[in-house]
Amino acid sequence: MKKLLLTLSSILLLASCNGGGPALFDAAKFEADVDGKPVKLYTLKNGPTTMQVTNYGGRVVSLFTPDRDGKLASIVVAHDNIQDYVTPPGERFLGASVGPVGNRIGKATFEVDGEEFHTPTNDNGVNTLHGGFKGIDHQVWDVADVNDTAIVLHYVHPDGQEGFPGNLEITMTYALDAEGAFHVDFKATTDKATPVNLTHHPFFCLRGEGNGSVEEYEMWIKASHYIPIDSLSIPTGEIAPVEGTPFDFREAHAIGLNIGADDEQIRNARGYDHNWCIDKETEGVESICTVYDPLSGRYVEVLTDQPGLQFYSGNFFQGGEYGANGNELGFRSSLALEAQRWPDAVNNPAFTPSILRPGETYTSSTIYKFGVK
Repeated sequence: MKKLLLTLSSILLLASCNGGGPALFDAAKFEADVDGKPVKLYTLKNGPTTMQVTNYGGRVVSLFTPDRDGKLASIVVAHDNIQDYVTPPGERFLGASVGPVGNRIGKATFEVDGEEFHTPTNDNGVNTLHGGFKGIDHQVWDVADVNDTAIVLHYVHPDGQEGFPGNLEITMTYALDAEGAFHVDFKATTDKATPVNLTHHPFFCLRGEGNGSVEEYEMWIKASHYIPIDSLSIPTGEIAPVEGTPFDFREAHAIGLNIGADDEQIRNARGYDHNWCIDKETEGVESICTVYDPLSGRYVEVLTDQPGLQFYSGNFFQGGEYGANGNELGFRSSLALEAQRWPDAVNNPAFTPSILRPGETYTSSTIYKFGVK
């Protein structure tokens, strides 16, 4: 999700491999000291999936899955070196963990127990997006544990950083299960009451080579309501029914079917960049969304315990980006699926609660399952 004009001059998408194994990024290009802490690249593999992760922002920089012909390709948009993450030439949040409050905070202001707090105006010069100018995506995480199939990362977001109260201690686990599904788990505690909304921010291109548009993908979302936004992408406070609107994905259909509709909400985001209110049946992890690419046969299914899904259709990518096979990546060539609490909940009492208090533990679990048909 993004409200900035993106130049996208150095984002890479890994092309499918020509040999028997995936064409992994060179780990040496990710070895660096950032803010005096070591950054490295780690490779995880289980089942049919291979994934590379850097501890800078907990970023997934490659994720290889097969298409219906068994051809491997990385299906996430990424850079091939650490410097382009530290000083991004375009989209900042590629494959990152975001927070301490993912999504937006209206007017970069909120109250907790009657005390007012001000956070950075890094979104349209008015609002806060994904934790400010230096959220958890721009931090070097400590590697608490790592093995062939999982990595555990740890970071303490200090009291007062970017205006947020409390020392927020975060543990994040990325793991691949035996079927190759990608598990994302967050846990957090605090010593002061503070808003928390942690999420993973992938950009998926299911064709693996930047071909075509996400408008050709077919999507299903388990939601009868969504959250309308104003012209600056801040929730209006309404929880609106999807019935009769371009936001009704309760029956799977092409993303492009209604993305050009004469609709105020579509105009506000230049497409889709909204949070769907999931029709949860349990408090646990359940299937909430599927995106299928008819050309490659790949699909990604999102399962989560979170009440919301932010779907961003890549409306602010402007082109001028190329994958290793020479195909251009640009407008709506990838999409983001972020399971999370509802946006700006700290300023909307009717929304899902977002305040974490001392003695409580914040948890979030999301699974991205991959397959073909």
